[in-house]
Amino acid sequence: MKQEDIYYQAMLARDYRFDGKFFVGVKTTGIYCRPICPAKPKRENVEFFSSHIDAEKAGFRPCMRCRPESAPQSPAWIGKSAVVRRAVKILNSQDTIEFNEDQFAEQFGVTARHLRRLFAEEIGKTPKQLFFENRLNLARKLLIETALPITEVAFSSGFSSIRRFNDAFKDRFKKSPGDTRRTKATLDIKEGLKILIPYRPPFDFDGLIKSYENHRIGNLEWFEEGKMHRVISMNGKVGQIAISNDPKNASLIVEIDFPDTSIIHTIITRVRNLFDLSSDPVVIANVLEVDVEIKKLLKQNPGVRLPSGWDPFEVAISAILGQLVSIEFGRSLVYDLIEIASKEASVLANGKMVKLFPTPKDIIAADLTSLKTTRARKQTLLAFCSALCENKFSLESTQDVDEFLKKIQQIKGIGPWTAHYIALKALRNTDTFPASDLILARALEKHSKEIINKMSPWRGYVAALFWLNYANSLKKKKAVKK
Repeated sequence: MKQEDIYYQAMLARDYRFDGKFFVGVKTTGIYCRPICPAKPKRENVEFFSSHIDAEKAGFRPCMRCRPESAPQSPAWIGKSAVVRRAVKILNSQDTIEFNEDQFAEQFGVTARHLRRLFAEEIGKTPKQLFFENRLNLARKLLIETALPITEVAFSSGFSSIRRFNDAFKDRFKKSPGDTRRTKATLDIKEGLKILIPYRPPFDFDGLIKSYENHRIGNLEWFEEGKMHRVISMNGKVGQIAISNDPKNASLIVEIDFPDTSIIHTIITRVRNLFDLSSDPVVIANVLEVDVEIKKLLKQNPGVRLPSGWDPFEVAISAILGQLVSIEFGRSLVYDLIEIASKEASVLANGKMVKLFPTPKDIIAADLTSLKTTRARKQTLLAFCSALCENKFSLESTQDVDEFLKKIQQIKGIGPWTAHYIALKALRNTDTFPASDLILARALEKHSKEIINKMSPWRGYVAALFWLNYANSLKKKKAVKK
């Protein structure tokens, strides 16, 4: 069967596993859709595109019903050159509504003019145009899914002029913001701000929640059955979010309580990263299932995702404090560090007064005498924060991982385990496997390291599977020794 025939069958079945992996252009209407759209055009009237950019380049406009801009992002990068592919990835994960062409181009060692030329040649749009479209996509999402006033939707999407917002919105979607909102007139503002973020099933939501509960950050995170709560701080303002799963609609439900709606885009991006929503579970499973034993583990946790954290700095600090200690003790050290070093005023959350996570400068300035860890580890903590403040390295997820590992291991007290653990969870590098981790080392007694190495670039998912399936057996062995 040809690939296009497979795509057509997936479209007829409205198979969520293909959502975002291709788009359907309907020749008779000039509209393109997600494969889960209720519309079912005839085979001779459709053509398929690997990305929404390709569909729009061919002259199709986005469907008002299924909203292609809401599809899970594809892990496949768009463009031919490495620079364009990386730039598109960063644009899609940009957690701010501010954009500067020159600063953006500097990340790739080229001028803004050169980057515009590359984009024009390879995908037919400039970086600024793609960024502008992302803002409009966010606006339509807020109009349809929330009860935010249209004026606030405009400002939340980065527009300072309502007139410019209305013109740009109508130009892209062929419908005014007011007409778009009227289709959801029953929205109740008393329900608060709820956003749906789609994903591709299968999705091991429970496995991620279990991991995050085990590694929770002080009192900033707490868990109810099937729901994760988090206190967040951005631009000097504090709020809360709650994340739960809607498996029927293959979406996460994100409840947002934050005083500044201009942060909504950042929150959505952070949640996408936290729950690894750009992952393609089918592609990963095809690689991991070549080994019979790992295939068994995957059946226990179908749709495994890569655990990370809300903030890469928090993840890195937790990794340093968690060296050579149990998960429980490492968690208590993180709690104590927050209490000792945070200069932020406490906020009420979950019935408690909660301190925010300290900044690198807060930790450097703090008296860590009462922190119950070794003097050497405290020195490592301070050296790490100082190096970060001096821009000797960054926690940017799109950087060269090998270069990052080399730089971070120059800090005294950070060895291979800590470096690789931070690369996996803070940088979210899918190919990192911290083999010296105690649980992973025990797992390697049962699984061939050579076979795991052949699973590149998805070895991080093997690590996630091992942590989920072997942590309890390790605890049992410790209990027997006692």
